[in-house]
Amino acid sequence: MNSMKLPAWMSGLGARGASALAAPIFIVVLLAMMILPLPAFVLDVFFSFNIALSVIVLLTALYTVKPLDFMAFPAILLISTMLRLALNVASTRIVLTEGHTGGAAAGKVVEAFGHFLIGGNYTVGIVVFVILTIINFSVVTKGAGRIAEVGARFALDAMPGKQMAIDADLNAGLIGEADARKRRNEVAQEAEFYGAMDGASKYVKGDAVAGIMITLINVIGGLIVGVVQHDLAFGQAAETYTLLAIGDGLVAQIPSLIISIAAGMVVSRVANEDDISSQVTNQLFARPEALYITGGIIFALGLIPGMPNLVFLLLGSALCGGGWMIAKRKKEAPAKEAAAAAEAAAATAATGGGAPAESEEATWQDVMAVDTLGLEVGYRLIPLVDKTQGGELLKRIKGIRKKFAQEVGFLAPPVHIRDNLELKPSAYRITLKGVEVGTGEAMNGQFLAINPGMASGTLPGLVTTDPAFGLPATWIDASLRDEAQSLGYTVVDAGTVVATHLNHLITTHASELLGRMEVQALLDHLQKETPKLVEDLVPKVVSLSTLQKVLQNLLQEGVHIRDMRTIIESLSENAALTQDPSELTAMVRVALGRAIVQQLFPGTNELSVMTLDNRLERLLMQAMGAGGDGTGIEPGLADTIAQQAANAAAQQEQMGLSPVLLVPAPLRVLLSRFLRRAVPQLKVLSHNEIPESKTIRVTSLVGVPM
Repeated sequence: MNSMKLPAWMSGLGARGASALAAPIFIVVLLAMMILPLPAFVLDVFFSFNIALSVIVLLTALYTVKPLDFMAFPAILLISTMLRLALNVASTRIVLTEGHTGGAAAGKVVEAFGHFLIGGNYTVGIVVFVILTIINFSVVTKGAGRIAEVGARFALDAMPGKQMAIDADLNAGLIGEADARKRRNEVAQEAEFYGAMDGASKYVKGDAVAGIMITLINVIGGLIVGVVQHDLAFGQAAETYTLLAIGDGLVAQIPSLIISIAAGMVVSRVANEDDISSQVTNQLFARPEALYITGGIIFALGLIPGMPNLVFLLLGSALCGGGWMIAKRKKEAPAKEAAAAAEAAAATAATGGGAPAESEEATWQDVMAVDTLGLEVGYRLIPLVDKTQGGELLKRIKGIRKKFAQEVGFLAPPVHIRDNLELKPSAYRITLKGVEVGTGEAMNGQFLAINPGMASGTLPGLVTTDPAFGLPATWIDASLRDEAQSLGYTVVDAGTVVATHLNHLITTHASELLGRMEVQALLDHLQKETPKLVEDLVPKVVSLSTLQKVLQNLLQEGVHIRDMRTIIESLSENAALTQDPSELTAMVRVALGRAIVQQLFPGTNELSVMTLDNRLERLLMQAMGAGGDGTGIEPGLADTIAQQAANAAAQQEQMGLSPVLLVPAPLRVLLSRFLRRAVPQLKVLSHNEIPESKTIRVTSLVGVPM
């Protein structure tokens, strides 16, 4: 036989257990109570359950630390309201049909409330019922509803600011992605909770109105049924049905009042780490002076003739005694702390003297990790990194990291942002592994007009230099922005100044940002697409440290590592010949030649480059042969090469061309390392790295004057 397969919804219910069926079954029972007649015993059970449920809800609300700990309260409010209304309908049916038989017709609970609580006097019962209804409807429910309405409005208004604060903490590295996701859910749930409570408070309000109407209907209907159908005297019918109706109303109204109080407790409390009971106890009875004065006033009232002297005197004495005990406890607390500290010091001295206490021992938690990338700002720049104040720098830093990952080929570490009161108010500092690599000033609220070399005229303002590239610039007011742009200045705001400087430094120090963890993460990412290629390389062919050094060498010379497939294939082919990172880097550069040339000469087949004079080339080749690594170059010759290379690079830039020096392959590494400090903007290529499809045009020679 083929086995039967349960439907998905049935299997899901089985997986969640009986709790998944509890709510649907309870709702069905409530509807059945409104339609089907119930015996008096069943009504007693449900009335008792209703009272117990209201007490449980009240105690749960009292011991709730924050509103989100009781998120089910709006739904419970609806369920409890429907339960009371269903009981009212069921009890009304049995009161009208069996009320002529006596007070026990609607069950023992209704009879007890009708006789014991109001003494069998229906006039007293009416007054008590009306008072409870007024308290519930006009005081508790109305106040709780207003608080829920205002709370919902403020929760929704504060939601964007809270979300931005979470994003700021995440970008600053103060919290992780999991914590950010949890906090976002809490913010959304808080807004939903107060919105639900705003609507759920209408349930209690409607319940109070329905209770009055149902009680009136029961009294009038009972009189008609008793007098017309059962031939009771009008006085007897009034007494019997009024007592039953009032007892029924009180049985429902008292739990309703308890639930309303619970709702008020939940929405009116200010959340902290204590529940409501602890808050009241710790704050109301925190000051002995208040108890002393109150006790004195009550004690003085007890001395007035005609007052209940004994009660007032006892209460005043109790308050004064309570104040004395609290004051004594406060005085003893410092002494106990001092005694504990002395005991700990004595124990320390007994174990060797001078050693710190065990709780103050240095641990690995005291070792603070150094942030890979850090941004410290003065207090005037805090609005730039605070989204609640309109700062956009955090968003720009996100964009910088994303752009860096797309262009360079790996994900830079997050930038940890903090304020530093030791800096000037408008200053900022960028650190790399705890060491300052850049600093500058940004005038928040002003704009930096940068002269790219073609601007005409001067602008009033604070003259300075662009912190990223050292270009002449001026801080100007916002009113001069259009004028500066018309004069040819590049105008940027303070946040863009900081972001550009940070982007420039991240790109410049890309090789230092590529650590062992980043290389492993890069391999893990690549392994998802080409697992076999990565497995055959590391660690079978080259070690992880060798791969890291090769990638760092490429980044030091401004070569992006997006094409990891070509890099890995080149290393796999040449690793058998050598394991030297410098030689492997040169081989990888040849494989990446087309990408390197496109990066330096985008959109052109003609490469305008500088080359070495033949005589200088021979001298350098001889020096390579003598020193092996170029250490045989004379100092005078080295200074001349650096000066001529700088002049040639400046001429290239004036002509709008990229400063690129084309040299033989054996000289490329030597000149690249040598000229990197003297002429940072100069790029050195070898003949092997030029694709055959490109044509070369020599624009200038770097030679030795004779």
